[in-house]
Amino acid sequence: MKQIQEYEKDIASIRNMMERSSKFISLSGLSGVLSGIYALAGATVAYFTIHYPISPVHFRQYSLQTPEALSKLVLIATLVLAASITTGLWLSHKKAKKHGEKLWNSTSKSLVFNMAVPLVSGGIFILIMLYTGHFGLAAPACLIFYGLALIQASVNTVDEVRYLGFSEIILGLISASVPGYGLIFWTIGFGVLHIIYGGIMYNKYDK
Repeated sequence: MKQIQEYEKDIASIRNMMERSSKFISLSGLSGVLSGIYALAGATVAYFTIHYPISPVHFRQYSLQTPEALSKLVLIATLVLAASITTGLWLSHKKAKKHGEKLWNSTSKSLVFNMAVPLVSGGIFILIMLYTGHFGLAAPACLIFYGLALIQASVNTVDEVRYLGFSEIILGLISASVPGYGLIFWTIGFGVLHIIYGGIMYNKYDK
């Protein structure tokens, strides 16, 4: 009986080592929550910059057709992205250090590459759409390509990232069917969903 228990412990230990070698477990759930908060703040600034005083539930696609408005939105999105990446790297570094692991290893390299392909191609595609005047599909495209990137990255990290990716894609497809309400769907996808899934990951893996 004692030998069986020892074998079970050995098997569990081996399984844990294999999972650590193939999964990027230093991803911080708190960074997801903070990224969601940054997105909500960015969406608020975007609303007062583009929509105010008209309600965001009204169709306002025409308001995006000026170079000034587009430049402001791109700047806001860039600042939100930069803050999210910086926070994610910092918190992941702290978590990796706490567990005696390296942040930049073969698994994290694979994760970055898997995410980069849909993110970079999606970013270029969105810029082309903005340049050619397809403003109403920019926000849905952001959500869809981001969802694809998360699904790609989920191979190298926790399962919740995959579920978040599917949620982003579904939300993006819904947004594409009702163009002109991109700010609302963008806020839900990058703000609310990040906070929800980040909170789940924090409670499950960070505590």
